[in-house]
Amino acid sequence: MQRANPASFREAASRFATGVAVLTALDEHGRVCGMTANSFVTVSLSPPTVLVSIMLGRMHRAISATGRYCVNVLPDHGRDLSRHFASQPHTGASPDYDIVDGLPRLRGCIAWFGCEVTQHVDVGDHTLIIAEVSTCDHRDTTPLVFFSSRYHRGAGVPVER
Repeated sequence: MQRANPASFREAASRFATGVAVLTALDEHGRVCGMTANSFVTVSLSPPTVLVSIMLGRMHRAISATGRYCVNVLPDHGRDLSRHFASQPHTGASPDYDIVDGLPRLRGCIAWFGCEVTQHVDVGDHTLIIAEVSTCDHRDTTPLVFFSSRYHRGAGVPVER
């Protein structure tokens, strides 16, 4: 089978607009760790199920050790937090957390999902971590959007039905 050129694949995939989410968890020592998620997908409504895709590292170890994580969807002014958790620490980012149901939730996120891991699937250099949502909440505000490898504010103008 022929495979796409990785650089071409990355460019083409960047044309899919996504919201920006930060995964948070407590590691095996009870310390908060986090990462900007490259992939977050809702999978099922019954039961409520989500999937994240992550590489090996501190976050992978924390989720594997505890079997739990939180997905925090960032508001339109959350660019500095996203960069901070994408290993680009920013002086303007000072993450504040509330511990909700034993998970670190970022203050000011527009939606969050408390997740209990049900399955790990290794694919290439990433692991798909599938989890049932045990708790969630949201508020109505504008999301941070990532498109064409850049951050954008807002979700645009709704298309009429």
